[in-house]
Amino acid sequence: MGCSQLLKKASLAGAFFVSAIWLAPAQAQVFCPAPGAVDTFEVQRVVDGDTVRLKDGRSVRMIGVNTPETGKKGRSDEPFAVAARERLQGLVDAGGGRVGVVLGRESKDHYGRTLAHLYGANGANLEAQLLADGLGFQVAVAPNVDLVACQQNAERSARQARLGLWRQSPVRSAAQIKRSGFAVVSGQVSKIERNRGGIWIELQNSLVLRIAPNLLDRFDSALLNRLQGQEIEVRGWVVDRSRRGGLEKAQARWLLPLTDPGMLQLAR
Repeated sequence: MGCSQLLKKASLAGAFFVSAIWLAPAQAQVFCPAPGAVDTFEVQRVVDGDTVRLKDGRSVRMIGVNTPETGKKGRSDEPFAVAARERLQGLVDAGGGRVGVVLGRESKDHYGRTLAHLYGANGANLEAQLLADGLGFQVAVAPNVDLVACQQNAERSARQARLGLWRQSPVRSAAQIKRSGFAVVSGQVSKIERNRGGIWIELQNSLVLRIAPNLLDRFDSALLNRLQGQEIEVRGWVVDRSRRGGLEKAQARWLLPLTDPGMLQLAR
């Protein structure tokens, strides 16, 4: 589905999604339904595809989805950023401007935003709906990982149907990483090391993945040991280590911290 089609789809939210979200038609698969009754709050505005501001003043960052960035400081909107924001606006409007809110295990991020899962009037998880439309990437950031499996299924459905972001594969090779920021990356594991800093998994001398010592118990150690030589796909926020100083010549410039097993899988 192209961007223009998605925008057209979003613009019809008032006519179509009002009935869809309340009646939950049989043909629409609902991923990650709400865990029973949840408290609802009025939305003041939709900031972007994964953030809303509530009337009570809270800025809520949705858990489990990372949508394309809207333009800031002179930068252009990333592809599908507007479509994601409009789709979320349609889902919010369909619920009468109210959303169900379930706080994450960790309820605040380092920007002071509230971290929560949002739900529509039919109990459907809004993050999963964006993922199923191909308008965002599933992300797993511990400890807020309760819905990882079902949100992965939602993304998988869009990926298989080549919707939105998946119309042309956004997956880059490790050697193609040229800047910091969110990325979905594939590559062959060339080296695995363990030291006091945790586990370091290097992809083709270009990108190193780090699992911090305090997170190791979340991962299957035996599986990690078998990754040598395997083609894997990872996702998360890439950091440029050269900006921190002290980067040795033999070290990979780009670092991607892994906080949950959901961020790593064998390549398809």
